Amino acid sequence: MNDPEETMYDDTHHRNHGLLAHRVALEAAALALQLAGNIPAPMKSLADQVIRSASSVPANLAEGAGRTGRDRKHHWRIAYASALEVGSHLELLMRVQKVDVDQARAAIDTFDRVRALTWRLLHPKR
Repeated sequence: MNDPEETMYDDTHHRNHGLLAHRVALEAAALALQLAGNIPAPMKSLADQVIRSASSVPANLAEGAGRTGRDRKHHWRIAYASALEVGSHLELLMRVQKVDVDQARAAIDTFDRVRALTWRLLHPKR
């Protein structure tokens, strides 16, 4: 039960897509990408950053699931950091009133869940 594979794996899905953190990251990224699509042109560079950091999270979780050892954890650390990054971008966009606050908060909360799940992957109980 303490092994990350056992803790995070959902047996009803294909191994690469069964990682719970990956599934939640896809949900979070979709929310962020929808918000990025509505960001006005003067903020295009920030919208691009949202897209890059949001899409990095599920990509690195998936790649990490296909790796072993330190390489695996390296990708999971990148996913964790990218989830922090996209949350910061969304917080900034909320403060300057360029995104819907409720939708941004939902995305941030979902990325928070991704970070919690990723933390458990990186620090399994022994």
